[in-house]
Amino acid sequence: MAQDLAPLHAADTLADLVPGVGEDGRPRPDAPLVAVTGVTGYVGGRLVPELLAAGYRVRAIARNPDRLRGQTWYDDVEAVKADASEPEQIAKALDGAAVAYYLIHALGSGRKFESTDRHTALVFGQAAREAGVGRIVYLGGLYPEGEDLSPHLASRTEVGEILLASGVPTTVLRAAVIIGSGSASFEMMRYLTERLPAMTVPRWVENRIQPIAIRDVLRYLVGSAAMPSEVSRGFDIGGPDVLTYRDMMQRYAAAEGLPRRVIVGVGVLTPRLSSLWVSLVTPVPSGLARPLVESLVHEVVCDEHDIAAFVPDPPTGLVGFDLAVRLALQRIQELKVSTRWSSAAVTGAPSDPLPTDPDWAGGSLYVDERRIEVDASPAALWRVIEAVGGEQGWYSWGLAWRVRGIMDRLVGGPGLRRGRRDPRHLVVDDAVDFWRVETIEPGKLLRLRAEMKVPGLAWLELRVDPVNDGEGWSNPPTAFSHRALFHPRGLVGQLYWWTVYPFHGVVFGGMQRNIARAAERAERARTDQVRPAGGR
Repeated sequence: MAQDLAPLHAADTLADLVPGVGEDGRPRPDAPLVAVTGVTGYVGGRLVPELLAAGYRVRAIARNPDRLRGQTWYDDVEAVKADASEPEQIAKALDGAAVAYYLIHALGSGRKFESTDRHTALVFGQAAREAGVGRIVYLGGLYPEGEDLSPHLASRTEVGEILLASGVPTTVLRAAVIIGSGSASFEMMRYLTERLPAMTVPRWVENRIQPIAIRDVLRYLVGSAAMPSEVSRGFDIGGPDVLTYRDMMQRYAAAEGLPRRVIVGVGVLTPRLSSLWVSLVTPVPSGLARPLVESLVHEVVCDEHDIAAFVPDPPTGLVGFDLAVRLALQRIQELKVSTRWSSAAVTGAPSDPLPTDPDWAGGSLYVDERRIEVDASPAALWRVIEAVGGEQGWYSWGLAWRVRGIMDRLVGGPGLRRGRRDPRHLVVDDAVDFWRVETIEPGKLLRLRAEMKVPGLAWLELRVDPVNDGEGWSNPPTAFSHRALFHPRGLVGQLYWWTVYPFHGVVFGGMQRNIARAAERAERARTDQVRPAGGR
C-alpha cells in the first residue's frame, strides 16, 4: 500500500510523450510553451507543476497574477495578466503558445453563467486560432447522450463544442466526479458521509457514476498536449469503477473506518432542495452545490476509452475508487492539499486590493484600529495569527461568528464552513472561511479581504511588530496591531458600518485580547521547555 500511495508525477509514466526536463531538473529553454488558464482553480493549480515536471515551459494566465505569488511554482512560470473574455488581452497572452489549456467555467456564478461561458469560449477559441496555437485542451463534464442535461452539464458540453469548432485542433476531456483531496465533489461526499450516520437522500443516489482520481485527470491533461494535429475530438475519461453515489458513500465510510451508513432514498427532494440540504451539512455553499447536485441526476458512465490510443493507461492501471479515497485522505492528514475547491475566488466577491494611499480619493474608508502590547515574542504571536479561522476559530464571541457565517450562506456567500486549506500555514490567495488572504508578510503582516456578502469592500489586518530593537524579534514584548477597514457602497453600506460598529469592541477587541493571551500561553510553554532544570 505504501508504494500505491507514493507521490507520482504524470511525467513518470508518460516519458515517451513529454519533452522531459534538462539536467538541472527544469524545462529546457527550447521546450514547447503551454498557456494555462484557470491557474487559481482546483485543477489548474495542480496542472502547472505537472507540466513543469514533464518539461514544458508554462505561461500561467490569470486576471490577477499576484494571486499566484504564494504558489511553490510561481518563480518557475511566466505569469501573465489577462482576462480570457477580453479579446485583446487573451490574444496577447496566447501569443507563441504551442498548447493552450482552457480550464475556465462560471460554475455557481448565477443565472447568467451559460452566456458567460459561451462568450468566453468563443473569444478564447478565436484568439487561439489567430495566435497560431497548435492545440486547445479542455476539461469538461461527462454526460449521457439523448437526455435533457442540467444547465451546468449543458453549458460544459456547449463550451466543448465551441472550442472544437474554433479551427484549432482541440482535445475535450469529459470527466464525471473527480476524487481528490480538496475537490468540491469529494468534499461534498466526504462531509455527507462523515456527519450523517443515517440520512434520507434523493433517488439520484442510485444513479451509476464512473468517478476518476485527480491523479489520472492530470495525467490525461498532460498527455493530451502531445496529441497529433489531425486529432480533434472529445474523449470520455473515467476510472476503473462504476458505482452508485450510495456505493461511493458506503465505500468512503469503510475507508475511514466508519460504521455502514443508513441511506434511505426518497423522491421528494428536488435538486434545489438537495443543494440546500448539502450546503447545510457540508462546507460547499449552495451556489456551488446546486450545479453539482443537478449533474448527479444523470447517469454518467464512459461510452468509450479511445483516449488510451493517445495517452496509454499507466503500467499499474488507472486508480480505482478505494485507492483514490486513500490518496485523498492521506493528503488531508499530511496537510499536503495543494489546491482546494475554494482556491477559486467566489464569483461576485470583491477583488479590489486595499487602497495604499492614505488620502484615497475613491470615497470613504472607515477604519477601526486597535493596538496592544503582548508579553510574547513576535514568533509566538505570529504562529497564533497565522492559524486563525477554520477549526481554530476567531478567538471571540463564537456564537456571533457562527450566526454571521449562517447569514452569509443564506444569501449565497461562502460562510465559515469553507475553512482553510492548511490549519497552520497561509499563502497569498488562500481562503480562510469567508475571507481570502490578500497580503502576507511572514512574521509581520496578515491582511484578509472579505468575500462575505457585504455592501462594500472589507479587510481585516493583523500586524506584528517588536517593541525592542536588536533581539526584539525573538523576545517579548511585542506590539499587536489590529485593523478592520471598510469601504461602503452607497447609503446601505454607510448604514451597515454604523450598525455593526458598536459590536467591534466585543468582536474585534475580544479577538485581539484572546489572540494575545494564546500567544502568551505559547510563550510561557516555550520558556518552560528551554528553562534549565531547577531554574527559575
